[in-house]
Amino acid sequence: VQLQASGGGLVPAGGSLRLSCVASGSSFSSSFAMTWFRQAPGNEREFIAGISGGGSTGYSDSVKGRFTISRDSAKNTVYLQMKSLKPDDTGVYVCNTGTVVFGGTHFPPGDYWGQGTLVTVSS
Repeated sequence: VQLQASGGGLVPAGGSLRLSCVASGSSFSSSFAMTWFRQAPGNEREFIAGISGGGSTGYSDSVKGRFTISRDSAKNTVYLQMKSLKPDDTGVYVCNTGTVVFGGTHFPPGDYWGQGTLVTVSS
């Protein structure tokens, strides 16, 4: 499975961005959850948001109410709409897939990682 993320950039605090991640490859299944993680400088990679094949979603407390994850299964694409961005949201946003999640809000990482897209929020 290959994951290609896009949509990052430089945005002022309070601004918005929409990230996209397209999955390809014969091993990909629409039943896989698709998840966003964030890697900030000096920090460990952290879970941001996930969506199951059935559409159940989960968010980290730090982004709940500001970020919205969605997917277009026909396009094998997951989106992350980010609003009210803060400087603490700065980092490389990495797409992940490979697990099947049945409801709930827990999204363990799967085996497949994309290369990430950089989001920089200026103060």
